[in-house]
Amino acid sequence: MHLKRSFSIFVVLTLVPVLAWADINPGLFREYQGLLTEYLTEQTLPGNGLVSAFDYEAALVDDRLAKTLASQGKALEQFNPETLDGREESVAFWINAYNFFMLAQILTERPDGELVSSVWDYGGRLNPFVDSIFERKTFVIGDERFSLDGIEKGKLLGKDYQSRGWRDARVHFAVNCASVGCPPLRQQIYTADNLEAMLEENTRRALNTPHHLRISGDTLHGTELFKWYEQDFVEAEGSVRSFIQRWASDGVADQASDTSELEYIDYDWSLNRPSNFSTGNFDQE
Repeated sequence: MHLKRSFSIFVVLTLVPVLAWADINPGLFREYQGLLTEYLTEQTLPGNGLVSAFDYEAALVDDRLAKTLASQGKALEQFNPETLDGREESVAFWINAYNFFMLAQILTERPDGELVSSVWDYGGRLNPFVDSIFERKTFVIGDERFSLDGIEKGKLLGKDYQSRGWRDARVHFAVNCASVGCPPLRQQIYTADNLEAMLEENTRRALNTPHHLRISGDTLHGTELFKWYEQDFVEAEGSVRSFIQRWASDGVADQASDTSELEYIDYDWSLNRPSNFSTGNFDQE
């Protein structure tokens, strides 16, 4: 085993004692997985669409939360991403890192002690004089600070992964921006073993969900992700429409092929808390 990887494994092992080292993700993200298991609810919609909501209020009254977030953050600070092995482990790692950092951000930075109503409350769109949460280099992995944009656009969809043939437009349906309009955050972390299945499933089920795709007569209404990242979808399949036809369920793909117009659904930036969803029943037991 490479010396660097051996050292990184040793360091994280001191934080997370029981790990399956065939893939770094299950052990490295154990604390994050615990948060998802405890506080994230997935809801299947008619047609097998999917939405999910995180119960931030319940998490915040858990007296273990601060320790959990600190432990997960420390594990990432002490991990060397250069030791990642292969496409599946690497892509899964960066998706998990993005999603954990976004969740931790919402839980820890609460102006006047209150949850934000939207990630834009931190700055950016509503306050152009303050960097948006996507642009801040405040998230530490190894000896480097990353922004969320740096993880998504610089790593997962960056030139290095493109040169390796690892860039995958379905990542847009896996990273989660803590908003109602985002593709769903999942209860299970991404791993080398489940990466392909989850990228396929999350994309297909998102495209069965009204937040992301609707068909009305001759018009295909798609998530604004298709507008903002059009080039990624064109690179992947030749066009947005071709991407939808490739990865949507058969029924949706057939309906999409009969449309000639493409319009975009206004993105709902409301925080992905249970009360903000009108299409799912997130009543907690």
